[in-house]
Amino acid sequence: MNRVSLRVLIAEDDPLVAEVIEAQLRAVVFSVVGRAADGRAAVELACALRPDVILMDIQMPQMGGIEAAHAIQERCPTPIVILTVHSEQVVAAQAAAAGVGAYLIKPAGPEELERAVTIARARFADLLELRRLNAELQEALSRVKTLSGLLPICSHCKKIRDDQGYWRQVEEYVQDHSEAEFTHGICPQCLDLHYGFMRRKGGTTT
Repeated sequence: MNRVSLRVLIAEDDPLVAEVIEAQLRAVVFSVVGRAADGRAAVELACALRPDVILMDIQMPQMGGIEAAHAIQERCPTPIVILTVHSEQVVAAQAAAAGVGAYLIKPAGPEELERAVTIARARFADLLELRRLNAELQEALSRVKTLSGLLPICSHCKKIRDDQGYWRQVEEYVQDHSEAEFTHGICPQCLDLHYGFMRRKGGTTT
């Protein structure tokens, strides 16, 4: 199977563990572009190096893996795989909430690492698409004007009183407070009321 050579950042405070992870990554033709020994360094290197994926230990000095994942997704969104000895559901939920795409229990072999990286990148792509669609939706909603509440309307001429106390035509008020536009026509009742005499006299209406 042809493997894609991905650029990986390792965030691991134990140098020996980091060496093992790097060797496993080389076994699946991934290249390590940087190593961070704490969470703060991981955030800075992620934004500076822009790796394809980050392998993040969950317990590190300065800043833990969950907090670092939050910071990375805010500053320079990147697929992240959490590596940890913990298997609690609470930790997994915290990782997911931080934008982590995959959760792997240490020690993990090369195939497990490769599979986790693939999952993290796929979920990250889905997340970016969801964010794009949400941004488009918010932009569309920002352009939509809605009418709500009580509108004072004249019972005779049907004009509407606006917030400044002026009486305005219904169509003018609605156009200013919504995305609706009016085209004018004549309903059958008004046609008969106002122009029926022309039909009765053999005239035409245009």
